[in-house]
Amino acid sequence: MTLSSTLTATAPAEGPARRGAPGAAARAARRRALLNWVAVHSLAVAAALFFLLPLVFAFLTSVMTDSQALTTDYWPTSWEWGNYAKVWDTPGFLTWWRNTLLYAGLGTLLTIVSSLPVAYALAKFRFRGRNLALMAVISMMMLPPQVTIIPMYLFWAKELGLSGSLWPLIIPMAFGDAFSIFLLRQFLLTIPKEYIEAARIDGCGDLRTLLKVVLPMAKPAIAAVALFQFFYCWNDYFGPQIYASNKPGAWTLSYGLESFKGAHHTNWNLTMAATLLVMAPVILLFFFAQKAFIEGVTLTGVKG
Repeated sequence: MTLSSTLTATAPAEGPARRGAPGAAARAARRRALLNWVAVHSLAVAAALFFLLPLVFAFLTSVMTDSQALTTDYWPTSWEWGNYAKVWDTPGFLTWWRNTLLYAGLGTLLTIVSSLPVAYALAKFRFRGRNLALMAVISMMMLPPQVTIIPMYLFWAKELGLSGSLWPLIIPMAFGDAFSIFLLRQFLLTIPKEYIEAARIDGCGDLRTLLKVVLPMAKPAIAAVALFQFFYCWNDYFGPQIYASNKPGAWTLSYGLESFKGAHHTNWNLTMAATLLVMAPVILLFFFAQKAFIEGVTLTGVKG
């Protein structure tokens, strides 16, 4: 057999082998990618279940009968949707809702209106004592409310006679919030100064520049601050306990829920239904606003 015939005989066998090597490498790469996807998403699913299972348990308990709640039977034998109606018809529950919406809505609005100008001044103005003012704001963030609660209570309740209402909690928000000021300042530092200088060249004053130039560009940070403040007011228990505990007509949902739990300590299905009704607005708000919230929190840490 000649050399040429040998090469001819072996050529067909070598061709598929060479063509099969890239295909095997591609299949191996796809398998590795699939395994990586399963590993990453398995951890994500496990973490999601860790946070969701308490909510699922609360929901299933809320639609059980009194006799089945908190037993070893975790699936409702009958779906008692009327538990939510019973909670909603509880005397005072709608009043707690109204008070909470007033506290959270008005408090959030006042915080944004009062904190944005201060943050703008600390971020873009050059004046003597600016760093000292910033240090004072940061110091206020580190000061726990329990330290100032006694003099504040004496002022609002004894001097102004506002005990039994939520106004001692709402009015101070009209004078700014340290955390909101700091968060907004961090975002405003990322706005190029050329925009502000161009507005001033066009004849805009400081207030008009803030409203026409800075405010539209700061919407992500404002949304983040608004959500932070709304969640804080909605879940606040300490403040209403101090100022409004002696007047049920001024209770919020967080404080009223404690009273509801005490009155229905054996009806865990109704307690869970009331808990979910209190949590639902916050969860829905974050679900629809999470994009703006995450964007605002991310951008506020770009420059310090």
